[in-house]
Amino acid sequence: MENHTQVHQFILLGLTKDHQKQLILFILFLLLYMASLLGNGVILAVALVEPRLHTPMYFFLSNLSCLDIFYSTVTMPKMLNGLLIENQAISFIGCLPQLHFFHFLGSSEALLLGVMAFDRCVAICNPLRYTAIMNKRTCFLLVGATWCIGFFHALMHTVVTSQLWFCGPNHVHHFFCDIKPLLELACSSITLNITLLNTVTGSIALGPFFFILLSYIYVFSFFFFKVKSSLSHWKAVSTCASHLTVVTAFYIPVLSNYMLTSAGASSERDMIITLLYSVVTPVLNPLIYTLRNQEVKSALKKILSRKLFSGQI
Repeated sequence: MENHTQVHQFILLGLTKDHQKQLILFILFLLLYMASLLGNGVILAVALVEPRLHTPMYFFLSNLSCLDIFYSTVTMPKMLNGLLIENQAISFIGCLPQLHFFHFLGSSEALLLGVMAFDRCVAICNPLRYTAIMNKRTCFLLVGATWCIGFFHALMHTVVTSQLWFCGPNHVHHFFCDIKPLLELACSSITLNITLLNTVTGSIALGPFFFILLSYIYVFSFFFFKVKSSLSHWKAVSTCASHLTVVTAFYIPVLSNYMLTSAGASSERDMIITLLYSVVTPVLNPLIYTLRNQEVKSALKKILSRKLFSGQI
């Protein structure tokens, strides 16, 4: 009878083996992680505290901030630890939850950006019926659907990955347990995994992306053909600019990383792209929304002035 060995532990090789670079990267990513927690935490707090921001748009924005906080937390602490400890070990059982939550939160964010595009489309093109269409029940159903679809999408990948046979080597060329670097180490067939990654994950990414494009084509054609006021044109552009910037920053690296996946893709390229949407984008999102959004800035100033005034008293 042929002997089979089962790998129960993986070694995360991380970003670099250069100790000097590791220290620089540790400081850089620690600052980025703190900025992500602070920026998204501020938006979440302002949206909850300020009554003027209790609208569908800011309800979705607060959910986006919540997703970004969890999303960066899935990978960043482990990556920071890996920059201090050479060849960081992680069990196969510990690998699966990290894989699950990364894809759960990432796919939920992709879907939520599509929901936010629908919200802007209704607000701009049908303002008189906006409150009736985007009522509390609808908003909670849309957000609940994005979280549920994201959860079960990630659960699918977790289950099929857990069925793979790993017999060695056990060195993962990544800074966390993602699907693609794990598939490279599998000794059993990965046909089902690749098919699901290309079809289901591709649909989760491309579906909302095309919906966002169609929504904004409709919005801008509505203004150019039905509204003649240049002031209204500028308002439409400024209202949508923040969301479009966030969509671009998130979708370009995601689509390049997960479209037409193969097991032999460049691990270094994948790591750089993953850093863009799992580390950099959660930092940029609160900056984009606060710098371009007068309502958020005025609400933040109001809260800060209230705190300073009460502190002086």
